[in-house]
Amino acid sequence: MDKEVRELEKALEQIWEIATTKFGLDPFPTRFEVVPASVMYEIGSYALPGRYSHWTFGKAYHKMKTMYDFGLSKIYEVVINSNPSYAFLLENNSLLQNKLVIAHVLGHVDFFKHNAYFSRTNRRMVDDAAMHARRIGEYEFTHGRKVVEDFLDAVLSIEEHIDPNFFIKKQADDRKKDAPVPEPKPRTKYEDLTPPAELEAIAKAKAAKAKDDKLEPEKDLVWFIMQNSPVLEPWQRDVMGMIHDEMLYFVPQMQTKIINEGWASLIHSRIMRELDLPDNEHLEFAELHAGVVSPHRNQLNPYYLGYTILEDIERRWNNPTPEEQEKFGRQPGGGWAKLLEVREIDNDISLLRNYLTEDLCEKLDLFVYELVEEEEWTITEKRWMKVRDQLVGNMTNFGFPYIEVLDGDYRRNRELYLRHRYEGAELDGKYAHKVLEYVYKLWGRPVHLETVVEEEKRVLRYDGEDHTET
Repeated sequence: MDKEVRELEKALEQIWEIATTKFGLDPFPTRFEVVPASVMYEIGSYALPGRYSHWTFGKAYHKMKTMYDFGLSKIYEVVINSNPSYAFLLENNSLLQNKLVIAHVLGHVDFFKHNAYFSRTNRRMVDDAAMHARRIGEYEFTHGRKVVEDFLDAVLSIEEHIDPNFFIKKQADDRKKDAPVPEPKPRTKYEDLTPPAELEAIAKAKAAKAKDDKLEPEKDLVWFIMQNSPVLEPWQRDVMGMIHDEMLYFVPQMQTKIINEGWASLIHSRIMRELDLPDNEHLEFAELHAGVVSPHRNQLNPYYLGYTILEDIERRWNNPTPEEQEKFGRQPGGGWAKLLEVREIDNDISLLRNYLTEDLCEKLDLFVYELVEEEEWTITEKRWMKVRDQLVGNMTNFGFPYIEVLDGDYRRNRELYLRHRYEGAELDGKYAHKVLEYVYKLWGRPVHLETVVEEEKRVLRYDGEDHTET
């Protein structure tokens, strides 16, 4: 074991040198730990080491561990976005597998550090998650584990409904609060000439406008309820704040799954080709790499999709056409510089919109399929622009329904009115009813959800006892 560790340390030094000098990567300092499968799958299911306990994490752990035990799937590594970053390697990986994993991890960490969508990431979330776990543990001791777990069930039912632009919006709100209050305009000698009725109408118009501005739809459902619920206790608001902070940490990863995995796969392929591997390891690497970046049956493989698009970008920018040279000023050999730019400014949606071409759609064999007449799945669209737009549409709001708060004092009765921004996909009725029950528990007053069912506007309501629909 000591010999393998020494060989792995030597390989790590070589891989780091190649990554930083040959390819110009600039990752955070990264700490690697070799761990058994039980630890690997615990971290994988909780997403962060030391995170608070909840039955959903345990369910994920047992599912993933069972798949591993029966040889149906395997996690080769887990990497944590922090500074320094932490990466965990499976102890029964072969030396070649861990070399590839280290190269893959450095691609991820370089992406974490330089991609614009991670610029506001809390790089100390590992420490914060452990602190959250301790506080939630104290609440379980004080209020009872079942009480806290039931409350977490309600919060986690809406945890994805946060605002990705929360930090930008909060800064704007803070600037408004800090702005100096304008002094009242001095009365003029002509003001008395304005009829009282007209002055009253002007005042009402200004008040109505101020009210409309205040009632601007709020996308961050978790934050809104945490701040405005009439029934939450201080410890419950604290728990919601912790969940909100952790979800903001995960948002960039949700926005960049394809490009992030594509970049890490591209990096590991380039670094491994630079290593002086024996013949048997070359063959093992080829098999592993093919398994990572190959298409999956009946679903998209983000590694394959991202890797293929990035390789195509490099090829096109390395060999621009005469028209591209004249029109855009592209010079031959600019592929790697372009890839460094893409990894810095793009997310999944912009990557697909800007770089998924007709040729790539054909190469990747992308199409749209639907369940026709509830009988069989049928290909319904192969035109590349329609396929691209469908992919992008599915990724909008991370693939979750777009729900926003319209009114927190509906009917002047502190009732909560929500709206589903319908974009062609209806809500799952059974799931929607259950989530309304959870939201009622958090808000404490009747909850209304405006949506579209069978092309007609409907409002789902839950008053704490019955579900109704109009």
